[in-house]
Amino acid sequence: MRAAVPASRIVRFDVFELDVRAGELRKAGVKLRLQGQPIQVLATLLNNAGELVTREELRAEVWPAETFVDFDHSLHNAIARLRETLGDSAGTPHYIETLPRRGYRFIGAVERVGIAESPRPAPSEPSSEAPVVPIRSRPRAIHMFALVVILGIAALLILPPSLAHHAAATASVHSIAVLPLDNFSGDPAQEYFVDGMTDELITDLAKIGGLRVISRTSVMRYKGTREALPQIAQELNVDGIIEGSVMRSGQRVRITAQLLYGPTDKHLWAETYERDLGDVLSLQSEVARAIAQQVRAQVTPEQQARFHTARPVNPEAYDAYLRGRYYLSNQFTMPQPLHMAKTYFEEAVQKDPGFALAHSGLADAYLYSALFRQVSPESAYRPAEEALRHALALDDSIGEAHDTLAVLSWRYGWDWKAVERELNEAIALAPSYICAHEDRAEYLSFRGRRSEAEAELTKILELDTSVSSALTESSVDYQLRDFDRLVEASRRGLALNPKEWLEHFYLGIGYEGTGKRLESVAEYQKAVELSGGDQDATAALAHAYAAIGRRAETKKILRDLAQASTKVYVSPYLIATLYATLGDKDSAFKFLEKAYLEKSLDLSWYLKADLRIDNLRSDPRYQNLLRRVGLND
Repeated sequence: MRAAVPASRIVRFDVFELDVRAGELRKAGVKLRLQGQPIQVLATLLNNAGELVTREELRAEVWPAETFVDFDHSLHNAIARLRETLGDSAGTPHYIETLPRRGYRFIGAVERVGIAESPRPAPSEPSSEAPVVPIRSRPRAIHMFALVVILGIAALLILPPSLAHHAAATASVHSIAVLPLDNFSGDPAQEYFVDGMTDELITDLAKIGGLRVISRTSVMRYKGTREALPQIAQELNVDGIIEGSVMRSGQRVRITAQLLYGPTDKHLWAETYERDLGDVLSLQSEVARAIAQQVRAQVTPEQQARFHTARPVNPEAYDAYLRGRYYLSNQFTMPQPLHMAKTYFEEAVQKDPGFALAHSGLADAYLYSALFRQVSPESAYRPAEEALRHALALDDSIGEAHDTLAVLSWRYGWDWKAVERELNEAIALAPSYICAHEDRAEYLSFRGRRSEAEAELTKILELDTSVSSALTESSVDYQLRDFDRLVEASRRGLALNPKEWLEHFYLGIGYEGTGKRLESVAEYQKAVELSGGDQDATAALAHAYAAIGRRAETKKILRDLAQASTKVYVSPYLIATLYATLGDKDSAFKFLEKAYLEKSLDLSWYLKADLRIDNLRSDPRYQNLLRRVGLND
């Protein structure tokens, strides 16, 4: 039997350092995201550096008898994950050498720090050699493993089937969170690419019915986190955690993904995939398909077919697409990021006209530009509609495109049947796609269907625990004119992100609706400041000023908006609200008519709920406007 080496708290090799007790691997002092069985395999190899560790010994050490997994596959993936993390190679190894059909050997120089104390040995003849600290005998562990296996088989034969199946079902996965993938490219400028790959993996998994997939906005807060996986699983209320890494080198991209059972940090599966960048869509589909197989998710034949039909994409187009998504995902309410997103999507479409996702992204950029009044509705609607037509002609299974079409049908087209049809189609294609659920909740509340909207909110909170779901809750309470709940919801949202100007805006409305006028002014002022002078926040502040007797400031804001309209787009609906605030109903209806003729996106959001036009609702002209928009029901 091989003489055991001293057990150490810290083991160093090259620029790496393994804290055995904490189960943490660090590179130059920076903690690496490596957990579970790969860490245990590394510890075992380091503890026997320079010597062969057989596959049987690794199984006894790391995969106890009660672990129901494909051992060969799990060991292969653990070694692959280790090599990727260490930057090692099977062909020319610097750290982990493979001895075919036998096992593995750690061949790097190892330094042990903090050797653990052991019981003092019995007195013996003096020796100049340091005492050998005994460690667990692996041959004895093998014998124990064999005994446990025999007993386990006997138990399975004796126990009722329901109890025998219990252990295997312990790690069943019905919900998944994809943590932000690590950037292994060695280039911080590639973060947009790695984040984009995370987003696309979430999007692909969201298409699988019966598998609850947590939203992007919920998981991105764990980027670079040191939080333990069981804690993350508890916070997100999920069974499964996907972690991994992306390495991009030239025109090649490599993804390593591993599935862990969150509550116990138990390693279930890992694999590495590498493709040319032009085949990245098929690579993503393959990763999602493999994960679905590992969790035994019910994948319909249609979904299976979509996983197998990913087309090649121009690498430059894909790169531009991810850059556009990066800007659209992170700062979609601000003018400059919206402009950058639109520019990159246009570049992607130009470089690869057959890239359906690029057309869908371009439609989103136009839509958000109109929603936040960067351009007029007409100049945004036509190109957005055309981009969606191209996207769906190329691939009608893109749930995001159907969701965007639903929003266009609502906010510009006023085609209520199309809205519901497209929202239903978006969710059928991607059951965990959070944006479609958010849009449906807001639409149902806009139509006054409280119980359905609240049921949708419940689904949203199962998929998203971030500021995004909080903002949707505020939007729903606003549309239902439930101002007490609006105050509560927007306060919760601001607790998550104090700099979210839309939540300050909604809190101002909540205060105004509950009679707290001075508090509403303060919140609107904050919304104006944080948004960089958004027109809606400014018009709301003007309305609040009038409510506390500061009508001169309301008139000044009206003049400023009117003057600005000669240079940039200013929503006629917002000008109408200021005339209504000042009691000039004729001018208010004049601008409401202008908003109707241009199909203002504000009109189809605010017409039924806006406090600023409450004094117009009894006027026959208001009822006539409702009828023409199709909201008189």
